[in-house]
Amino acid sequence: MAVLTTRFTETFGIEHPVMQGGMQWVARAELVAAVANAGALGTLSALTQPSPEALYKEIERCRQLTDRPFAVNLTVLPTVKPVPYAEYRAAIIEAGVTIVETAGSNPQEHIADFRSHGVKVIHKCTSVRHALKAQQLGADAVSIDGFECAGHPGEDDIPGLVLIPAAARRLSVPLVASGGFADGYGLVAALALGADAISMGTRFMCTEESPIHHRIKERLVEGDERGTDLILRTLRNTVRVARNTVSGDVRSREVEGASFDELAPLVSGLRGRMVYETGDPDHGVWSAGMVQGLIDDVPSCRSLVTRLVEQADTVIRERLAGVCMRTPAFAYE
Repeated sequence: MAVLTTRFTETFGIEHPVMQGGMQWVARAELVAAVANAGALGTLSALTQPSPEALYKEIERCRQLTDRPFAVNLTVLPTVKPVPYAEYRAAIIEAGVTIVETAGSNPQEHIADFRSHGVKVIHKCTSVRHALKAQQLGADAVSIDGFECAGHPGEDDIPGLVLIPAAARRLSVPLVASGGFADGYGLVAALALGADAISMGTRFMCTEESPIHHRIKERLVEGDERGTDLILRTLRNTVRVARNTVSGDVRSREVEGASFDELAPLVSGLRGRMVYETGDPDHGVWSAGMVQGLIDDVPSCRSLVTRLVEQADTVIRERLAGVCMRTPAFAYE
């Protein structure tokens, strides 16, 4: 297989410049280990686990499935029920995890604690200003999420084609491009824009090892780039989800001025979890990116990563190598 070496692969000891997003309810040990065994960076979702103790056990379960490095995602966002973030952080450190992805609110406390214990930190954010702040706080790398992404795209609405090079121009740490990536063409584009790796969520969700119902994977294969909705915009907590009856209801109620308390039962995370478990795509809201328009199969993680890297290598060696500057026949001397 082709090998693409970047600052990301060298900094984190990963074979390929590809990362799997830490998706809630999806990023469990079986998926993360399969990604790691394929040579990419798998990422467990900390808050998918109901307690810090459960997270510690999930980390151990992942270790039984792979001997390669993997990360844990710790996302800090407003919640109805307070989350004991310090305890989750302590469980990650105690378990001996060496790579963490932080996301959401100010990561200062988390970055400082993780780095004091020798843990490398990738901070995920949606703007250049927040990327620079993360670098200032000591993040070892930054993942920048474009407007195309599933989940939280931020409130600036800047697509990756602009956001990635804007971040690359100003950052000195390795940059991971997130949002809208599914294949080798996207990887080459990200590298050309200044990134050192890509992160994929929706694409890895649609793999054999992804622990969600097969009907949801089929829904992603059938979907196109128009099949998502942005909800909770009126609350400035924008989320990109798969378009379904519930997301349509939420959008309609937002137009009518609904409060968070009125919307909360519709956007409950537990309802979204049931989507993945039951295979009913209309049971609740669930995250999906525009990139579903580029997904047309459900491969194993190894097949996906192998195909992606080989495709990128072919694009670089054949397509780009064949593009050269030629002096026009009508040029003046």
